[in-house]
Amino acid sequence: MAANEKIKTLFRIKKLRTVFIIYWVLLAYIIVALVFWFIELYRQNETIAAFRLEQIQSGIPSNAGYTASDVAKAREGHIHQYIGEGVTFLLFIIGGAVFIFRIVRRQFKQSQQQQNFMMAVAHELKTPIAVTKLNLETIQKHKLSEEQQSRLLVNTLQEANRLNDLCNNMLVASQIEGGGYNMINEQIELSQLIKDCIHDFGIRFPKKTIIANVAEHIIVNGDYLLLQLAINNLVDNAIKYADGKTPVHVSLHRADNLIQIVISDEGKGITGEDKERIFDKFYRVGNRHTKEAKGTGLGLYLTKKIIEQHKGSIIVTDNKPQGSNFVIDLYG
Repeated sequence: MAANEKIKTLFRIKKLRTVFIIYWVLLAYIIVALVFWFIELYRQNETIAAFRLEQIQSGIPSNAGYTASDVAKAREGHIHQYIGEGVTFLLFIIGGAVFIFRIVRRQFKQSQQQQNFMMAVAHELKTPIAVTKLNLETIQKHKLSEEQQSRLLVNTLQEANRLNDLCNNMLVASQIEGGGYNMINEQIELSQLIKDCIHDFGIRFPKKTIIANVAEHIIVNGDYLLLQLAINNLVDNAIKYADGKTPVHVSLHRADNLIQIVISDEGKGITGEDKERIFDKFYRVGNRHTKEAKGTGLGLYLTKKIIEQHKGSIIVTDNKPQGSNFVIDLYG
């Protein structure tokens, strides 16, 4: 399966490269043709001017009554006209070509990202459904101890939560982009919201250590569902990319009018180039470690949208000695 996808990807890259080569060859041909016709018009102008001067110098009467001065002025005027029109056409051609090239490249990148997204979504949906089905069939067909049944049910619940998170991300992202989500502005106890999120992840990932440093009774105005989704995305992201048994840190504190949430992991970290693009839609960090992790490239994009809707900001910084910090600043 992976080999087939690699072959398809290489074929698409080769096909795109061929299209771009043809595009630039045609553009070069148009420019060369423009230069060729400029040269031909210039030569024709020089020939006509020389012919008229020869007529004047030979004393042959001209119906137009040209003088040497008139011929020189007409010659210069035509040259300026050819240069002006040629440069104008050249600028339009180059400008249009660059504009079209950027649009085509952007469309191709978006198409590639959407294709990768659909493949990731299909994988994300298929895995929990298969695990859930297998667990339920095992409980149905076999006599298991209470402990074994409980373990399978906990695992099934985890997979159901994954499906729920994925569906929420896709639905809310679609509604926000389409302007169909009506944000509810209400007073929320952010401290309790974050504690509830940490508690849920503790149940879903019992082997993962989440260290919380959450100040009490911090109130914000916002949409409970959106803020919960944003925190869940960041905690899930930290757990996903943290190394081994290293802990995930979640902190919340307030200083005057600034409320700050910091979610940290001790994973591989994020390069400077990826820091600039990590909140882009469908974007996933391009190293092997992160490519192997589960995800659709939608969570961080959606998180940034949510924080911006709450008049806040989110950035990613390096966590020393290794890992990443996702820092949210809210004002209220």
